[in-house]
Amino acid sequence: MPVIVFSSPKGGCGKTTAATLLATELAHRGTSVAVIDADPNKNVAEWAKLPGTPENLTVISDVTEETIVDQIEAASAKAAFVIVDLEGTANLLVSYAISFADFVVIPMQGSQLDARQAGRQIKLIRAQERVVGRAIPFAVVFTRTSPAIMPRTQRHIESRFAESEIPVLETRLADREAFRALFSFGGMLSNLDAKNVSNLDVAIRNARAFAGEVVERLRQAKNGEAAKVA
Repeated sequence: MPVIVFSSPKGGCGKTTAATLLATELAHRGTSVAVIDADPNKNVAEWAKLPGTPENLTVISDVTEETIVDQIEAASAKAAFVIVDLEGTANLLVSYAISFADFVVIPMQGSQLDARQAGRQIKLIRAQERVVGRAIPFAVVFTRTSPAIMPRTQRHIESRFAESEIPVLETRLADREAFRALFSFGGMLSNLDAKNVSNLDVAIRNARAFAGEVVERLRQAKNGEAAKVA
């Protein structure tokens, strides 16, 4: 089953939020999802303790450098999608997980500091490609963006990425109260009370567009690999 890894050496980039949004939106579609919470902060595991966690979504948090590969393989045998939320430090656990990925998502905010860290992560992915002898598809997703206007710095970074042919998701995850509320109240976005969370409908559309694009990118990567084999 597809393994989707969320990885960035930059803290506070929205990695865990993006991973949880993808997991809950896939679960909302009715498919089985396993989330491997390999981040020392264990924010996904804490979210899963709150009410409303979908029955078809499981969270595995007892993960070490020695067990990450076994955990990914075991989860892949049971769930339709496996999502791995990695820690920021570049270590063997991160390298092992990336080597098993069918798709890597690199979350970042629209700053030059985040861009440099994303570049570091891309180099790590390229290194793992040489180790495993295959391409590891990936894409950058911009997080905590302004829903109203794109800052000049982000526009410049996106232009540079395009020139360097670095894949970037068209969907940007906006800075939404609903995304933060998810970790306060638990469950899925669709379970939140619109009376208490502003612009909930817009946040849901944003999250679903994000999940849809990730799945489509994954499908394209799979089809491309199949075409090479044929």
